[in-house]
Amino acid sequence: METGLFLVVLILYTSAAVVGVRRLSRGRDRCGWLLTALIALGVSLESLILVFRAIVTGSFPLTGLFESMIFLTVALGLTFLVFSAAVRQVWFGAVMAPLIWTTALLSGLVAQPASRLQSAAQTPWVIAHGMAMVLAAGMIGLAAGTAALFLVSRRRLKHKQLQKLLGRMPSIEKLEDMNLFGLRACLVLMTFGLVTGIGTAMVRSAVLGISAFEWLIDAKIVLIGVVWLLLAFILGFRKAAALKGRVTAWITVAAFLLIMFAFVGTAIFCGSKHDFRADKTNRIETRQ
Repeated sequence: METGLFLVVLILYTSAAVVGVRRLSRGRDRCGWLLTALIALGVSLESLILVFRAIVTGSFPLTGLFESMIFLTVALGLTFLVFSAAVRQVWFGAVMAPLIWTTALLSGLVAQPASRLQSAAQTPWVIAHGMAMVLAAGMIGLAAGTAALFLVSRRRLKHKQLQKLLGRMPSIEKLEDMNLFGLRACLVLMTFGLVTGIGTAMVRSAVLGISAFEWLIDAKIVLIGVVWLLLAFILGFRKAAALKGRVTAWITVAAFLLIMFAFVGTAIFCGSKHDFRADKTNRIETRQ
């Protein structure tokens, strides 16, 4: 059942991404209702998956990477649904729909059966850590989306293609401000997530079965630390280093890719130890 629901979600988000990009390419506000309906249905089904997992595990459904990615996708979907009524320009759907589709697709790459957390990791701080990192990923995703639009707009202005900008995208200045807002929000959330995560790991390192040193050199933590330093540099020294909007935009896109690799790539390719599910070999079987 869960597998079937997730496949339907992927179909819905794929359709939404196509609709969002097509609306931008044509510069028309048609099919806005269809885009909203597709994302709303996808968010509803993903929320249902989380509810099923909460019932099966008897705990808050944030016990693994799959649930975290689902939460991220739902958060992005809700962001679109809340703000789409106010932001009527087609660029908003063109950014959000592909971003939601990307996170949903990455969720599928790390899908695993439901599992409970180790008893030592079942603390409010772990949940706070997980939520902060998920929201930080959402903010860097939004920043990367606006950065991509900034680069596209700048290119079209350079080639004097004004007809492809007017009424379709915000001004260059507005896109740059939105990019910086996303970076600031990401840095704040990531800082909280790192402090709570590393703090909890150090306090409970013995019962979690991983030393503080092993935690700090884990591939996922190292990559997230690199992104944190990158964002801190951009926001702290952007004016002093005379970084142009184009450079900031490219760094934002690179930071988003690093975050996604830290979340998903390290779990697939690097064997990250950032996994505190109980009984990893005998996981709870959910109905497929």
